[in-house]
Amino acid sequence: MRKFNFKPLAIVALAAVMLSGCASLQKMKKNANLINFKTTPEVLETHAGKVDLAIDGKFPAKYFAKKVTMVATPVLKYEGGEKTFEPVTLQGQKVKANNKVISLSTGGSFAYKDAVPYAEAMRLSNLELRITASQGAKSVDFAPIQLAKGVIATPTLVVNYPTPILGVKREKNTTGKYDPNIDEFQRIVPDEYTADIKYLINKADIRKEELTKDEIAKLNEYNKALANNPSRKLRSMEVSSYASPDGALDLNAKLAEKRMDASSKFLTKELKKEEIEAEFKTKFTAEDWDGFKEMMGKSNIQDKELILRVLSMYTDPEVREREIKNLSAAFTGVASEILPQLRRSKFTTSIDLIGKSDEEIAALADSDPSKLNPAELLYAATLTKDANKKLAIYNSFMKQFPNDWRGYNNAGMVLVKQGKTADAKSLFEKAEKLNNNEPIIKNNLGVCALKEGDLAKAETYFGAASGAGDAVNNNLGILSIIKGDYAKAVKYLGDSDSPNTGLAKILAGDNNGALKSLENCTWEGCYWKEYFKAVVGARTAKENLMYESLEKAVKMKPELKKTAATDMEFAKFFNEAKFKEIVK
Repeated sequence: MRKFNFKPLAIVALAAVMLSGCASLQKMKKNANLINFKTTPEVLETHAGKVDLAIDGKFPAKYFAKKVTMVATPVLKYEGGEKTFEPVTLQGQKVKANNKVISLSTGGSFAYKDAVPYAEAMRLSNLELRITASQGAKSVDFAPIQLAKGVIATPTLVVNYPTPILGVKREKNTTGKYDPNIDEFQRIVPDEYTADIKYLINKADIRKEELTKDEIAKLNEYNKALANNPSRKLRSMEVSSYASPDGALDLNAKLAEKRMDASSKFLTKELKKEEIEAEFKTKFTAEDWDGFKEMMGKSNIQDKELILRVLSMYTDPEVREREIKNLSAAFTGVASEILPQLRRSKFTTSIDLIGKSDEEIAALADSDPSKLNPAELLYAATLTKDANKKLAIYNSFMKQFPNDWRGYNNAGMVLVKQGKTADAKSLFEKAEKLNNNEPIIKNNLGVCALKEGDLAKAETYFGAASGAGDAVNNNLGILSIIKGDYAKAVKYLGDSDSPNTGLAKILAGDNNGALKSLENCTWEGCYWKEYFKAVVGARTAKENLMYESLEKAVKMKPELKKTAATDMEFAKFFNEAKFKEIVK
């Protein structure tokens, strides 16, 4: 029997398979231009600190060999480095793996999404797809396929100057909410003093024991202090006399009038004695039902609620008196406790207390701050634009009033504006220990967190600062831009005159609204206002607006030339002579 040697045949067969596989790979490499890749967006963008990438790939029929595995890796190349996205693996019909299968006969498609952290150098970059196809032990690297050019980085231009809030002793405004712009300092403070003299029933003469009462003595002293005292200015004096609501109305009217005359003579005499020149108003009330109701409400008289109900049911004074007297047990208490208090004349002096002048406050803040009260010392800091002087005043405040959170808060505010975030944060934390529930402090701690890049902590603090004023919304607007939530940023910023308002609208796709907001921006010498207007011009094909605004921006801030020269918003102008002249 003839023997056959199969070994050479096996070698030939294996070589044929390998040659076939190699041919398939080379053919796929050669025809790589038949693959359709669509990148979204066409020019990459950065949002919330990341560069997002979406690729839709489509392979034609008769392209993807059945036994081939393909690994496609997007790479963003830029000066000084490159950043690799996650690779995507595809396979032919006969590959035994769990990757996306592409048919040889019909072709196929894939969808891909990934993101990488943004770096400033990526503004000028190239996105390329690097493909390696393999079959068995053989592999082929395709020529890199360019997918996109550059990264639009407009969101990174947010003006990250969150607003700290001055610490004040807040008061409620007319809406019932706290107004952070109201300080307790008032140069002119209204004040008044009231004293009464009482009369016996049906009498109008002033008894000696009434004139020697302590409150009358204090009234005389209060009035006396008006004479030759520039810090006290009389607003009004008034004498009001009353009769109690018992007895005949016409009799009470005459009695109240007589009491008014007697008390007016007394006050005239006292003013003349102290050489005080002042006019005063006089009035009388025949039956003091308002006073009766007030005193009754404060009393513990039997059937008090019933008597108050009578007052609400009847308006006729005679009917009121009759109905109350019908409550015999209750009327006994009324006659002894309430009515004697209503037979009176009331003296009221209203004045304005005039505080120190700005010059006096500023001088004392510098030479002897211990002579200023807390409100005056805080106010002194508002009288200078010198940050170091402000800081010195707040340091004096902290020393004199160590348990008042406002000194630490306000000193921290100055440091924030000086760029000393860490030092400011330390002071805000001290303020928080003194007043943990103060929204102003929470806002200012949020400002520090935002400057430090701790977005989660900043958001928590700003949430706790609700009610502290418009500054909180401004800060939340900045935070929303950084986080990539542009619709929310527009809502928070509202009609603010910050250039960030225009930026937020640009990023939200409202170019017309952005331009309007930027035109309304009142920040003096704001180069970002002009720069953002140039971006609007580029996006809306308004070349004149783009060039004019960009020229203004770089004139105010020459450093913006470098920014503009690498800003993909202006990519189509990079080779224009006029653009080159502006950014050179």
